[in-house]
Amino acid sequence: MTKAAHFRVDPRLASLLGESYRSTEQAIKELIDNAWDADAENVWITLPEPMENAPIVVKDDGTGMTEKEVRSEYLNIASDRRTRKGETTQRKGRQVKGRKGIGKFAGLAAAEIMDLETSATGAATSLRIVKQTLLNARMDLERIGLLVDSRPCDKSEHGATVALSELNQKLAFPTPEALKELLVLEYGRQPDFTLHVNDQPLAQEDIPGQQFEADVDLPEAGAVRIHFTIMDEPTAKKHAGIVMRVGGKVVGRPTFLGLDDRDDIPAKLLRRVVGEIEADSLEDDVTADWGAIIENSKGFAEAREWAEEQVASRMASALSSEVNLAKARRQKQINDRLAGLPEHRRHFANMHLERVLKKFYGERDDRIDTIISLMLDAMEKDEYWSVVQTIEAARHADVATFAESLDAFGLVDMAVMAKQAKNRLALLDALDELAANQNTLEKQIHTALASNLWVFGPEYSMLSSDKTLARVIEQYTGKKFKGKRAKHRPDLLLSRSLSGRLLLIEFKRPAASVGREAESQAKEYRDDLTPNHGPMDILIVGGTVDSSMSDHYAHEDTKFLTYDAVISTARTQVNWLLKELATDDVLTKEP
Repeated sequence: MTKAAHFRVDPRLASLLGESYRSTEQAIKELIDNAWDADAENVWITLPEPMENAPIVVKDDGTGMTEKEVRSEYLNIASDRRTRKGETTQRKGRQVKGRKGIGKFAGLAAAEIMDLETSATGAATSLRIVKQTLLNARMDLERIGLLVDSRPCDKSEHGATVALSELNQKLAFPTPEALKELLVLEYGRQPDFTLHVNDQPLAQEDIPGQQFEADVDLPEAGAVRIHFTIMDEPTAKKHAGIVMRVGGKVVGRPTFLGLDDRDDIPAKLLRRVVGEIEADSLEDDVTADWGAIIENSKGFAEAREWAEEQVASRMASALSSEVNLAKARRQKQINDRLAGLPEHRRHFANMHLERVLKKFYGERDDRIDTIISLMLDAMEKDEYWSVVQTIEAARHADVATFAESLDAFGLVDMAVMAKQAKNRLALLDALDELAANQNTLEKQIHTALASNLWVFGPEYSMLSSDKTLARVIEQYTGKKFKGKRAKHRPDLLLSRSLSGRLLLIEFKRPAASVGREAESQAKEYRDDLTPNHGPMDILIVGGTVDSSMSDHYAHEDTKFLTYDAVISTARTQVNWLLKELATDDVLTKEP
């Protein structure tokens, strides 16, 4: 017999929903989002001093709720406000932020008790939710009795206040600084919405990073001031950029002032810029809806051009500094490679290595290592330098010819790298075939990999193995493995990492499985070498890794790799770079 079944809502759901917030500041932000959806113009957040027993209070002057709305909407779990009232707010036409109908439980992430008081249409309604009461209940959440109190109030009163008391002692105490950093990017430049944290209004200065400001008196635009920040990390695209503020109001959306059309400033760096231009004298040039400034306004064009140069110069300086730091971390290995070039080439090599690093600004370190390794390979090619000579000759020609030669060099930069990347893929195919052959010996695969250490992964791409280190291994193995033991002579390679630390690589046959025995042997070799040559890490490479080995047992200074994993990782890196270069349409341009 078929019988109907029904969902039951466990009271612990409210607590679980509250625990979905990463921090107390995140929970408070959810309450502020509710104020935004209620068309509030002001929100006052009060945080108690550490060790105080006072509550966190979030108060707004929004539309508030009636008792009926508290019962039918606020206490309706997972009720999507957009379904009931649309995508935008009724009074101010704001994009609604509340989407899942669970923001009401945000306070339970931060506190044991959440008190709500809200006013609308001449009535004030209050409600208390106690987390422990919910946890202790054994019935459905919808059957728990919550006391809702209503009393008359002045009809002009509207808004809501949420007080969070008995704060969660397992969470770090919320601080004004952390809360402001979280809120300022999303709300710091919104018109008709002002946040006050402990009575201090949210301001541009609350954005973390390097801050810059400048002012000028322009013929058409009058007094103009710019204040912007280059943040430590990129923000969401919708938050980045510079806004115009006229008469204290934000006009339109953030823009990059045309900087996003320039080739010398990477897009990822632009996403670290947030700021404002103040130009009160442009009030007559603002459209009626306050959504933009008239496009052909001479004052606006003048202010925008001045501001663009202010931001561009600071960003260029930041970019150059960060690229230099990226080079400095790898400078010894770069210098070792450049030392093999004729002296007259080294200056250009450094200059154009920096050019390529700027292009790939913001990429992960492993990808930067891949790019540097490929670029250094490219710099050893003669076709690179024929273009350099063209540039030098063009310096004394007309501007157009000089510009064309510089553009040609940019194409060669990318095209030679693309060619080198394709060569690397061909090498990987050959290595794949060599590693798949069970008859391949250690020495054979050693020979193939010794001059291509980038194959082991980006962290090894800048390793150097000089003649001195090669001689160390030759002397060590020659003395240790004599007579009958000579046939057991291991195939070792000694290299130096970016940090100067030595790395001992032991090659095994592709047919071999490496495990405890290989680890023990490698450590014995390392112990013999360490007294004279300092501490070193160990890398053991074979056809397979014994299943008894695991990261749990392996020491941090000892790694095991299979040839298949090595080649697969290398191929992923090269394919990524080829995909990036394809966006510049250089793969079809052979240098």
